[in-house]
Amino acid sequence: MDLKTHLIDGLIVENIKIIHDKKGSVLHMLRSDSALFKNFGEIYFSEVKPNIIKGWKIHHLTTQRFTVPSGSIKLVIFDDRENSSTKGLITEISFGRDNYKLVTIPPNLWYSFKGISKVTALIANCIDFPHDPSESETIDIDNKKIPYVWS
Repeated sequence: MDLKTHLIDGLIVENIKIIHDKKGSVLHMLRSDSALFKNFGEIYFSEVKPNIIKGWKIHHLTTQRFTVPSGSIKLVIFDDRENSSTKGLITEISFGRDNYKLVTIPPNLWYSFKGISKVTALIANCIDFPHDPSESETIDIDNKKIPYVWS
C-alpha cells in the first residue's frame, strides 16, 4: 500500500485497492489488520450533491476515515491545533471513485467538503467511537476562523 503523510501533521492519505470485475468491482476501505485501524465505533454514509458544500466540522475525540466509493469530493482540512507543527496550514484533497483513497483525519482538525462530480457523491466514514454530537462542533462555511474561501 502506498502510505504517505500529507502536509498537516497526523493526516494520512492512503491509496486503496479496487478489484475490478466485469460483473462489478470490489472497493476496499479498511481492514482490522491495517496499521490505521485502532477500534471500531461506527460506519456511516454521507451523500454530497454536486456543487454542495458541507462543513466546517471538528471532532475533539473521534478519528474520521473517509472513502468515496461513488462520485468525487474535494476535502479541505484546516489545522488550528495550538501545539501543532502545522498550525495554520490547509490541505486540499480531491478524491473519489476514479481516484480512490482512504483519508484519515485525526481529532481536532477542522474539515469541510464539496461534491465535485456530476453525480451525488457517497462518503463512507469509519469512526473509532459511536457518533456523539457533544464531542464535535460545527461552524458556518463562511466563518472567518478558517482562512479558506470556497469557490
